[in-house]
Amino acid sequence: MLENDNTIEVIGARVHNLKNIDISIPREKLVVITGLSGSGKSSLAFDTIYAEGQRRYIETFSAYARQFLGGLERPDVDKIDGLSPVIAIEQKTTSKSPRSTVGTITEIYDFLRLLFARAGDAYSYNTGEKMVSYSDEQIKDLIIKDFSGKRINILAPIIRARKGHYAELFQQIAKQGFLKVRINGEVKDITTGMKLDRYKTHDIETVIDRIVVDDSEDVQKRISESINTAMHYGENVLMVLDQDSNEVRFFSRNLMCPTTGISYQNPEPNLFSFNSPKGACPDCNGLGTINEINIKKIIPNPKLSIKVGGFAPLGEYKSSWIFKQLEIIGEKFEFKLTDPIETISDEAMEMILNGGKEKFSVTSKTAGVTKEYKIEFEGISAFIKSQHDDSGSSTLKRWAKEFMDEVNCPTCEGSRLKKESLYFKINEQNIADLSNMDISDLTAWFHDLENHLSDKQKRIATEVIKEIKDRLNFLMNVGLEYLAISRSSKSLSGGEAQRIRLATQIGSQLVGVLYILDEPSIGLHQRDNEKLIHSLEQLRDIGNSVIVVEHDKDMIERADYVIDIGPKAGKYGGEIISKGTPSEILKGDTITAQYLNGKMKFDIPKKRREGNGKFLKLTGATGNNLKNVSIELPLGKLICVTGVSGSGKSTLINETLYPILNAFYFNGVKKPKPYKKIEGLEHIDKVIDIDQSPIGRTPRSNPATYTEVFTEIRNMFTMTSESMIRGYKAGRFSFNVKGGRCETCEGSGVRTIEMSFLPDVYVECETCQGKRFNRETLEIRFKGKSISDVLNMTIDEAVPFFEMIPKIHRKVKTLQDVGLGYITLGQQSTTLSGGEAQRIKLAGELSKKDTGNTFYILDEPTTGLHFEDIRVLMDVINRLVDKGNTILIIEHNMDVIKLSDYIIDIGPEGGKGGGNVVAKGTPEEVAKNKKSYTAQFLKKELL
Repeated sequence: MLENDNTIEVIGARVHNLKNIDISIPREKLVVITGLSGSGKSSLAFDTIYAEGQRRYIETFSAYARQFLGGLERPDVDKIDGLSPVIAIEQKTTSKSPRSTVGTITEIYDFLRLLFARAGDAYSYNTGEKMVSYSDEQIKDLIIKDFSGKRINILAPIIRARKGHYAELFQQIAKQGFLKVRINGEVKDITTGMKLDRYKTHDIETVIDRIVVDDSEDVQKRISESINTAMHYGENVLMVLDQDSNEVRFFSRNLMCPTTGISYQNPEPNLFSFNSPKGACPDCNGLGTINEINIKKIIPNPKLSIKVGGFAPLGEYKSSWIFKQLEIIGEKFEFKLTDPIETISDEAMEMILNGGKEKFSVTSKTAGVTKEYKIEFEGISAFIKSQHDDSGSSTLKRWAKEFMDEVNCPTCEGSRLKKESLYFKINEQNIADLSNMDISDLTAWFHDLENHLSDKQKRIATEVIKEIKDRLNFLMNVGLEYLAISRSSKSLSGGEAQRIRLATQIGSQLVGVLYILDEPSIGLHQRDNEKLIHSLEQLRDIGNSVIVVEHDKDMIERADYVIDIGPKAGKYGGEIISKGTPSEILKGDTITAQYLNGKMKFDIPKKRREGNGKFLKLTGATGNNLKNVSIELPLGKLICVTGVSGSGKSTLINETLYPILNAFYFNGVKKPKPYKKIEGLEHIDKVIDIDQSPIGRTPRSNPATYTEVFTEIRNMFTMTSESMIRGYKAGRFSFNVKGGRCETCEGSGVRTIEMSFLPDVYVECETCQGKRFNRETLEIRFKGKSISDVLNMTIDEAVPFFEMIPKIHRKVKTLQDVGLGYITLGQQSTTLSGGEAQRIKLAGELSKKDTGNTFYILDEPTTGLHFEDIRVLMDVINRLVDKGNTILIIEHNMDVIKLSDYIIDIGPEGGKGGGNVVAKGTPEEVAKNKKSYTAQFLKKELL
């Protein structure tokens, strides 16, 4: 054991698969917990240490607050000493709200709003002139100086460019004691019954006073009183009319355009917030996008008639009110429902799509009878739009969305803010311009800003600019210089989101905190790894303890202390097999140590695959930062797409290539990013994309339901003799329908406690003890096991158990093959890591019959995998390629890259500096490239 006062002592931890372990973790050090996937790393770091920290935090709340939180279960551990406040930075914690951006998460946008509210210069959106604002004293001095000796009228603007007769307004002005008004530039006396043309637009000002200006004390006092009165009635704006020249000047306490008189409210930070009604664009409510009807989705094939379903939202002809209305419209515009839609006149289509109300009569040519018709039709497009905007039902909203496209809001052009907010500028840039810059450009802009500020602005802004610069530097240090702060947080990868939270935490400069991170190196190129490790060392050096669950070689070698958990995964893990400094770990004989010291390694294939000689060619891709990229993918090979973070890999593959293939083979609706053409689609049969999104978002979803093996297991239970005697059907063994499930927790095995201001907490159901089913269902047994026992089996246990049932055996065997032998069949999908979810999808696809001509796309499949697990995964992938399939992997892991047959390296940098193909060819060819960052690291691996 380490010395007691400066350690976190965990004694008797038995959470999940941990085998009653005792461990001393040094404080204020960078500690890495490593080991095979499923060995118990997260159980120790998150489910024991973090869970206990969270529980102790909640214990500090008052009894009143705790009653809303419910009881947080104490983790199964004898005791934990030396625990400081804990912050967990996990992969799954970013908000999926469209209103959350990189700027709002890191608080940079909040500081920018403050900067623009206090130091921004306002410009008129009419003339582009700088806006001015005056105090009453300044206005008085200006009037005396500029109008000395002249006859002036002081006016209060009441109505600006609005229609109406305004009879009541004139009465009201007269009651207030004023005798004259200026209407559309002409001064008139107020008369009884005075009114204007209600259909024309008018400008009306009240004449507050008429004065000949001099600098006598009486006149000065009178001007001051008049200014006060005019400001009161004119809502902080007044006009001065020179009676001789008829020229008008505006003065305002608010910001005002000196020429046209338009005024802005004085800026507050919420004027620049797209999440506040004060700053949000009124048309898109601050989202930056609106949904627009796409006629092609409503009428996919204009050659069809209305009767056979030419209008997709209506479907085929039914005897309903809407088709009767269409028949009446047909009578008016002389078409039949059996006519092709393309032959219907534009006038008729206008009414069908946008609606109308009309009465008309039609005389029958044969009978000579006149029939009266009445149309009251909302219009198909109008109905879809109203359902999307106003319906309370999420199902109807989703239905309406199928016929709409998300487009940039035309009013704010995607900036999310209203017009006035965009006319406040600092150094010729508005807040939206800054939000759209890459973080590297924004950092440079702020470093140069001091030279462009006035002394007053410098005094106001110095502290705010310092805070912004610090936060931008932290983002640069974790390798995120290619992001813009306007980037929506739901489009971030798990690794990016985690590094943003890390940068935010470094920015908060807390001391004495225990940080627990879950694989922060995910999605990070080797080149940027150094920056990340340096950031973690910074956190440690200011007086925090940092625990990282990680498989990355560099991170393990740079740690102060390493804990290796194993020896295997699942129930064969959960023990501490090695601990100490990295150099002490290397001397051990664990699997981790053998990969680190080179005893075990990935053998480079002696010969790269030739492929089948056919190619898939994508030409002229220009989405996001891609610079007219063209790629040629050799089929029948293992292809790796590499490049630094933000270089354009995901744009090229996930947002351009995959949607094209998906639309071609499966009529997918996702629109690909712009490209010129694609060739070679005939050479493959289908495309399968295996990404890291969760396989389900509720505790009801699990590996058994996702891979559909649960259906077969339920069928098997219905075939047992006891089940047949009782007449149980497959539904009896489902935890999603009434009958066999426990009704207290409705079959989820846990009760959800909604935390008012923290994430939901799941507590085991007290009726069924987490078994999900009622007593009668659990009495049915197969080979001595109930349905609940089967769901609690690990995959490794299930493989021999189901050996005699080929349908089930094939599916569980594939789960075992991809290295998931340690998870249970019924493990809640909410507890699976991104890498595990991806491998379950991979297993689901592998258990299907492959055509030997399939194109697989995998996005960083090594996430969360130990060296040994990567070896198992690569065996599976190689088997697939050997059958003739093509596998394309987006990857940063050098062990995978060196095993590939063909590499396409995108870069050279991230963001604007990326978007080109830097290198392509076999690993040996790419390693010779001087421009590629990937080549520098690949060269060392190939030696």
